[in-house]
Amino acid sequence: MRALVYRNNTLTLEKNYPRPDLQPGEALIRVLLAGICNTDLEITRGYLAFEGVLGHEFVGIVENVHEGPGASRPTYLIGKRVVGEINAACRRSDCLYCSQNMPTHCPDRTTLGILNRDGAFAEYLTLPVENLHIVPDNVSDEEAVFVEPLAANFEILEQVHLKPTDSVVILGDGKMGQLAAQVLPLSGCEVMMVGKHEEKLALAARHGVRTFVLDDPQSFRLENRRRVDLLVECSGSAQGLELALRLVRPRGTIVLKSTVAAQSTLHLAPIVIDEIRLQGSRCGPFAPALRALSQRRVDVLPLISARYSLDEGLDAFEQAGKKGMLKVLVQV
Repeated sequence: MRALVYRNNTLTLEKNYPRPDLQPGEALIRVLLAGICNTDLEITRGYLAFEGVLGHEFVGIVENVHEGPGASRPTYLIGKRVVGEINAACRRSDCLYCSQNMPTHCPDRTTLGILNRDGAFAEYLTLPVENLHIVPDNVSDEEAVFVEPLAANFEILEQVHLKPTDSVVILGDGKMGQLAAQVLPLSGCEVMMVGKHEEKLALAARHGVRTFVLDDPQSFRLENRRRVDLLVECSGSAQGLELALRLVRPRGTIVLKSTVAAQSTLHLAPIVIDEIRLQGSRCGPFAPALRALSQRRVDVLPLISARYSLDEGLDAFEQAGKKGMLKVLVQV
């Protein structure tokens, strides 16, 4: 099969890459559409030392399923259009994390296109049946490919209790920030965005988000030196946390969504002095993301910047790495 493979610090299009073997309890999925994420770009810069087929944002059609141990073969999935949670845990009863319903932290997990499992920039991929979610008929492929990053933003609402009276700043106007700008207002709280690109800030403003242009990160302040209850760091910058600490109030919360390969040095004293809570945040619940798309409570189509075929995958990655790009899609 054709696949975009990252190996020896080089991304290549291979035309005879082996199709993944179908394991017990897993489904074979023919990929329809995949999205390039910042994590994919960071892997090509050395993040996580992954080698193999990249990609974890996808929509596809189930072509086959393998009967799992002690379970009937879930044939109802065959022919269904699905999206998939990207972490495949061991699910053993003696696993501390799986037994406590924390499969995303299972030490023996594989992660689609990120950790020991080939990803979505290929004609086929495999995932455990339990990871799959059927896409509603009124959600298009172009919308469904956003489910994984959209779910990652619904995770914020799972991790932090937001009151309608709270104030939030989203730091960064890129792909993740744009989705946060649609999810967080669903809580009823005041949402602001700080970013560098007026055209991207305008996209967020459509959803009632107040926007601020970040001209100088060293001197930027909100008006009247205001500080907020929650800061969601989506800048993709190693320096983002430093600015976040200046914008969040004492005993406020910073949610970290960026994954970057670059290392940063940070003065930690303000975290102690202001008693700031730092919350890492990555994967999230797929059900509310699919429901929000189906109910038209979010609109992801304006976030698509470009679309390429799999055969044009190298050009797609080059385009996705350019300044100003939002979501670049790869049609398989």
